[in-house]
Amino acid sequence: METQARARRREELTGRLIDLFLTRGFADFGVADLARLLRCSKTTLYAVAESKEQIITAVVRAFFRRATERVEARLAKESDPRARVEAYLRAISTELSAASPAFFADLTAFAPAHEIYRRNTAIAAERVRGLVLAAVPGRDAAFAGAVAGLVMEAVHRGDIKAATGLDDSAAYAALATLLVGPNNPA
Repeated sequence: METQARARRREELTGRLIDLFLTRGFADFGVADLARLLRCSKTTLYAVAESKEQIITAVVRAFFRRATERVEARLAKESDPRARVEAYLRAISTELSAASPAFFADLTAFAPAHEIYRRNTAIAAERVRGLVLAAVPGRDAAFAGAVAGLVMEAVHRGDIKAATGLDDSAAYAALATLLVGPNNPA
């Protein structure tokens, strides 16, 4: 059975790995590189997971779990349905703003991490659809929610960046502006 101290150490190390991955990516680092950068042993890193690939997957999953908790905490502070749409998308933008181009490139290139991002994007898109429907019930809100979901999926695939040059964080901020602008349905 894992001790509380060991669990705290693993959680702290995962947080440091998240910060490192967000700023520098993860594909170019071996476990020895990570241990050197974090000033710990490889054995300590293997407390996070049993292989480099599993470490990456665990850290990416932890990043999205942490981001989701923060996004939901910001959302909980809003009661106005329209403000909730904006708060949710801007919170996603804020969480993704810490991620470097290297992180997103590695996220796209490493299939297990890419799948975690895809799954989280799909969940967030469904959440936005629900928030938009709550903000303005009816046919127009359903359309706006569907558009938001499609844009979020396009952001995930890299289509928005290719078409506009906006990184993921900026694209979510622009989507929030688009959806909650004064002449828009949400």
